[in-house]
Amino acid sequence: MTLTSRLVAAALGLAALAGPALADFPERNIESIYPWAPGATMAASQVIADAMGDELGVNISVVSTPGAGGVKAFETALSRDADGYTLFDGYVAPLVIQPMKGNADWTYQDFTPLWSATSNSFAIAVRADDDRFDDLSDLIAYMKENPGDLRYSPGVAGGIPHMVGAATLMATDTVAQLVPYPEIDVAVRDMRGGILDFMVTNPGVYNVNKADMKVLAVLSDLADASATYGGAPLVGAFDIDIGMANLSPSGWNWWLVRKDTPEDVVTTLRNAMEAALNRDDVRQRLLDMGYVPTGFSPDQYEDIVGAVAGELEHGQKAIEWETEKLNGL
Repeated sequence: MTLTSRLVAAALGLAALAGPALADFPERNIESIYPWAPGATMAASQVIADAMGDELGVNISVVSTPGAGGVKAFETALSRDADGYTLFDGYVAPLVIQPMKGNADWTYQDFTPLWSATSNSFAIAVRADDDRFDDLSDLIAYMKENPGDLRYSPGVAGGIPHMVGAATLMATDTVAQLVPYPEIDVAVRDMRGGILDFMVTNPGVYNVNKADMKVLAVLSDLADASATYGGAPLVGAFDIDIGMANLSPSGWNWWLVRKDTPEDVVTTLRNAMEAALNRDDVRQRLLDMGYVPTGFSPDQYEDIVGAVAGELEHGQKAIEWETEKLNGL
């Protein structure tokens, strides 16, 4: 073999070795680990995932991994390589609440944000044909006259819907019997059947069951949140400050990757998610499902996520207050 032939062969060999390392990301499908059971909120995440997949040229599947208030999903994602092929669908509960409670050994600063996805503000609803309550003022007046007489559910005890529900009761010095459910859809069934008097709902559940619900107040200060409930009034319209009406009760989610994910991979994912969230068809589909696209950028992550800790602490204190009140009945 001549010197030239040997040099050509060596160059080809080096190119073959370098090929996989230089390959463009992504080369295969991606998974987004979703922390709750399948439902309307998961469907909204899949809308975003499908649009991101279109931008990247791969499929992104949203994988339901419920358990331990979102901790199981985060543990599952953390067990994967930091290569961008596993995304965290990061809701407030596993991202902030569970670490605050000592149930997780991470903080929100241990992840790299892509973009914030959606907001789904919670609301207080009664059965559609319940003529006892025309608005939140009527409900409050009844509870003041009949402490502990009504039964309500926020779904899972201790979660954000429970926090904002308890904070509303504490702010109005009222109390109702707490009835927790592992899944909010079961609470809807029991409210429809008269077992529950009212519930804390989310836009996805409301959107599916709006014929059976009458929303008394939206537990948020976000103006767009009213539209997701057919124009129902915000809690502030009743001169009630629940102390956590901004981001915490909005149930926002940030899509995240592991902190040690390569910078170029992060940039690719961020660009794809930004493009997906800016698509008119994606935004309209989310709005039609009852979710307000937030579009908070990665640069806003620290300010937004860090600030909710105080509101969540207030929500936990409200639950403690509620427990004491119920025990005293």
